[in-house]
Amino acid sequence: MTNPTTLTPLEISIAAFLRALEGKNRSPETVRAYRTDLTQFAAWLRMDNPLLVDAGDVTTEDALEFLAYLSRQGLSGVSRRRKLAAVRELYRYLRQIKAVADSPVADIDTPKGEERGRNWLTSTEYTKLLAAAGGNPRDFAILQVFLQTGIRISELCTLTLEDIDLEHRLLLVRAGKGMKARSIPLEKKAASALKGWLKTRPAAHHDHVFTNYEGEPLRQNGVRKLLDKYCRTAGITKRVTPHSLRHTFATHKASHPQVTTFLLQDLLGHSNPATTRRYVHEAKINVQKVQEATAL
Repeated sequence: MTNPTTLTPLEISIAAFLRALEGKNRSPETVRAYRTDLTQFAAWLRMDNPLLVDAGDVTTEDALEFLAYLSRQGLSGVSRRRKLAAVRELYRYLRQIKAVADSPVADIDTPKGEERGRNWLTSTEYTKLLAAAGGNPRDFAILQVFLQTGIRISELCTLTLEDIDLEHRLLLVRAGKGMKARSIPLEKKAASALKGWLKTRPAAHHDHVFTNYEGEPLRQNGVRKLLDKYCRTAGITKRVTPHSLRHTFATHKASHPQVTTFLLQDLLGHSNPATTRRYVHEAKINVQKVQEATAL
């Protein structure tokens, strides 16, 4: 550990900022990440300019040079934007306590993050996942709704009993981004799974569709935990999140010739059609791979 007597004023400011984060009950992982990024920033400044010791002496040019150094070291845009965000938070804190007048990173553009490949399940994988949950009506219904409607985890957790119309096989989603409601047709598998769960759903003092084992509305963390459990049971080793199931729905729909970009946009509740077109592009790439792999 660094001897406190050797700390520069900048490093003392960083230490105060980290203590403030701990005081706000930020998670240990968050505090650790900030400490790592800001310690690297301070060490680079000390190496680049030994006379620069105070947070108020850091200039925009210093910060830009730091980002350029990270780029030369091969750090991705995602990593650089995270480190810049840490420096921004440090100076936001320092401005709040009147330790500095301005932030040297206020006008720096955020580095672009690389486009991440979407993680989705193959038909074999999602079949195994559903089979693993087959003995639990609630969990089976949750997975079927994810896979057959593509709704977000926030939307699933806020579904109410009146949002489900099993007679006409419709699902009303009220909690999408921008609070724009949409109606999603329920195919037979999802409708059957929901019917099976609603028959066994215990009485509750609320109208949320999915409840936990205490009869309270099921939270997002509970959904993530059950998904992790069934992935382990099914032997699925890649990282799968509720959003992966949304990607699975979208990817498989996009590969069908009768599903247009506009139809998929309505089903997913995207406000920007460009977001939906990415799935269509990926579906075309997948078809191309099949063509190559099965060439005569």
